[in-house]
Amino acid sequence: MNVLFLCTGNSCRSILGEATFNHLAPAGWHALSAGSKPTGQVHPRSLALLEREGISTAGYYSKSWNDLPVTPDIVLSVCGNAANETCPAYLGPVLRSHWGVDDPAHITGTEQEIDAAFMTAYRILRHRIETFLTLPLDELQHNPAQLKAELDRIGVLLP
Repeated sequence: MNVLFLCTGNSCRSILGEATFNHLAPAGWHALSAGSKPTGQVHPRSLALLEREGISTAGYYSKSWNDLPVTPDIVLSVCGNAANETCPAYLGPVLRSHWGVDDPAHITGTEQEIDAAFMTAYRILRHRIETFLTLPLDELQHNPAQLKAELDRIGVLLP
């Protein structure tokens, strides 16, 4: 199963989701990330945070949803509600759920406040991914309606 973490810029949240999911996922499950309007670079704070957490950053880059190597089975949009952000809607026959997380790249303040915003986004995504991975995935991948319900339930969880 291929899981796409989708946002607009593909520089922060979707990269955090992709890397964390791949770090934790069982064999046969793989995450990708993309953006509808990619920035073309991964935010340095996202890379630094992942490295501090012991998660590999090798091979991750900001890319368009038009450049995916495979068609995803599941699309998790991670755009938040801050600054009236519009979340892209992936077009295609896939299971979709919204896991909104506010974009830490738009936070202003002290270095500590900005780092805290990145850590908050990471912790929310990690909690949701860990919860997702506790589900009976072998059963759910054959029951799309139940899987969708579980993904939607997880999409509002906070650590």
